[in-house]
Amino acid sequence: MTGSGLGRRSFVVGAGLTLSDARAAFAAPAKPRVLITTNHGTILVELEADRAPITSTNFLRYVDHRDYDGGAFFRASRDPGAPKQGTIVGAPNPLSHPFPPIRHESTTKTGLRHVRGTLSLGRFGPDTATSNFFICASPEPYLDAHPGAKGDNLGFAAFGQVVDGLPVVDKILSLPTNGKTKFADQRGQWLKPPVPILSMRRSA
Repeated sequence: MTGSGLGRRSFVVGAGLTLSDARAAFAAPAKPRVLITTNHGTILVELEADRAPITSTNFLRYVDHRDYDGGAFFRASRDPGAPKQGTIVGAPNPLSHPFPPIRHESTTKTGLRHVRGTLSLGRFGPDTATSNFFICASPEPYLDAHPGAKGDNLGFAAFGQVVDGLPVVDKILSLPTNGKTKFADQRGQWLKPPVPILSMRRSA
């Protein structure tokens, strides 16, 4: 092929294909999406797989293994004095077996923040996160990493965002929380009854 022919093909990719179509064809792949189906409605989340690859891959592993089917949103942690603000916490089916814990992806590294609709991964100590996750119904900046603060200042690993279904998140946050828990600091936060997760599937 001559140089002039190669130059022409770089602008005319194929019959009926415009330059904008060509750009779209080479665009970055869409972010993975997961549809969470509950008895109160559906929540569609979009994962930041490029910015938080470890956490996103871990979450999708549980989704694809269908470990969240039969799980539940079991906790609604409302901010003191602000009943419409806080987080809802979900867990997989209790019969599922967790994969090994993953390395923590701090918000200082990913650039993500805990704002309204943020999807994040629960944990105890650093690098202990497995499958429990939570969704912010409101901005919760205290959940971000705060380098220089005392104690465990790594925050939680935000890795996605609700793109549809925030009213369902709000509804779950508002449900009765007089369930029993062995954790003293979580009393008054456990849903009774829990909200069942009917299924979680990748969404196109």
